[in-house]
Amino acid sequence: MHASLPLITTFSLAFGLALVFGYMAEKLKSPPLVGYLVAGIVAGPYTKFVQADMWLASQLAEIGVMLLMFGVGLHFSIRDLMRVKAIAVPGALMQMVSAVAIWGCFAFFVWDWSVASSLIFGLSLSCASTVVLLKALELRGKLTSLEGQIAVGWLIFQDIATVVILVLLPPIAEILGVNAGASLSGEDIAWTIGKTLLRVMTFIVLMLIVGRRLIPILLQWIVDTKSQELFTLAILACAICIAFVAAAVFEVSFALGAFFAGVIVQETRFARRATKDSLSMRDAFSVLFFVSVGMMLDWHVLLEQPFNVLCVLGIVMIGNAMIAAFAVLVLRYPLRTSMTIGACLSQIGEFSYILVGQGIALRMVDADVLSMIVAASIFSIALNPLMYAVVEPVYRFLLERSTWARSSASRHASEQKSDSVEKVLPSQILIVGDDNAAMELAGTLSHAGMPVTFLTENPELSERLGGQAICVIEGRTSERSRIEQADIDRTTLAVLSGVPFEKGREIITALRDMNPGVRIAVRTARAPEKALYAELLPDDLVLYGEDILHGQEASGGAAANVA
Repeated sequence: MHASLPLITTFSLAFGLALVFGYMAEKLKSPPLVGYLVAGIVAGPYTKFVQADMWLASQLAEIGVMLLMFGVGLHFSIRDLMRVKAIAVPGALMQMVSAVAIWGCFAFFVWDWSVASSLIFGLSLSCASTVVLLKALELRGKLTSLEGQIAVGWLIFQDIATVVILVLLPPIAEILGVNAGASLSGEDIAWTIGKTLLRVMTFIVLMLIVGRRLIPILLQWIVDTKSQELFTLAILACAICIAFVAAAVFEVSFALGAFFAGVIVQETRFARRATKDSLSMRDAFSVLFFVSVGMMLDWHVLLEQPFNVLCVLGIVMIGNAMIAAFAVLVLRYPLRTSMTIGACLSQIGEFSYILVGQGIALRMVDADVLSMIVAASIFSIALNPLMYAVVEPVYRFLLERSTWARSSASRHASEQKSDSVEKVLPSQILIVGDDNAAMELAGTLSHAGMPVTFLTENPELSERLGGQAICVIEGRTSERSRIEQADIDRTTLAVLSGVPFEKGREIITALRDMNPGVRIAVRTARAPEKALYAELLPDDLVLYGEDILHGQEASGGAAANVA
């Protein structure tokens, strides 16, 4: 590597190799992130090929984590997080404690490790990767679904718990007799825990009180300049600077700081614009995260400890998935939700490396364990899409053969005393169209207090509806990935307005596949298409011309009854 240009060299190698291997992975029908991991292995210090600066790559990857968590925050409000606290907090706590206990005992009794090493091993396998989980949810359009909201709440709890654990590791190491540091009393440990939690709570309170008032004012000043460049810079500065202050001053993670920055911006009227402006930078830097993970792999561990690596991989992908799914079932949520959350958490990443690294520094575990954890992590990340792919077949298999599964599948989260599915995610109306009739209907239903999602290919309509309480999704309306983003599972009525028949048939087919019970209404301005739609939808509503505008009150009443 050119000694005087380490940053440029690292950027060039990381992006260039990621592009090549990401393209190859896509051609082989594998997720591009598998190619990014391979790119990191090729550019890493353990191969004889080109070598990038691993330290620089990991620093750049942190920017990707910040922007990704900032983007997640832009999709969530404090209200959303409070709604899922009844499952996210106890579920994550149950999952982490169970994982530490089970896998720690496994290492202690089966591998004959020390108590300290077993503890670090269990802790490292109890935390999922933020980046991998969010990428998987985004890819499937599930980020704002019930499972997505639960997973994000779960991640936030894991993040806070990890901060506390990292602070507690030195006194734990001293208690276990593996660290020669000064002896700490019970009062010292209690004070350490209290001080850490106080920092976290202080940061959150300041963001909710000061940030909620200050950030909108600052963004309005920037918008008044009418400079697109300054607005983009303001969004990046908001995400990265708040994340840095959170870590440097309050000693919480970059990810948590960036997330709350996004949550505050989400409550302003600039949220949609902020999302668009940060998207390309977020995607580019998140690629560096996967490259940096690949660079950490010492491939010799695959030859020297293949059984151990496979064992850890099985623990992560099967054991952790089962523990998480069981925790969700214990909290009386449906079987499909529990299986999806299990798939979300069947991988490990950045938190695991940090915990093992701290354990090595405290002489609680050998350095070889890091190589084993990294190897299992890379395979779990690469194979994680398979876990999502098997959820539906396994779900159907269980339904066909198990009375218990059918009972669990029919269970509704409304059995919860205060956090029902209806409260977390009320039923919604989906409107698809590119004409003014679609926009006016969306506005009418929204003003009537009904949750509305609007799917359109018209950027002008998207911009005009952006300031209203309507979830707007812009993109090719017949793409299944776009339709999935509209949370079809909770859609009770779908209205297609001015959609050509061929495209409408694709949309209706996708809607029926995703939610067989959804009611469908179609408005068309062409008489021949009315007959085609009527034949396709014999049991649904087909309107001709501007009838839908004159019947908005009736449509609203019907929608209310359906919802």
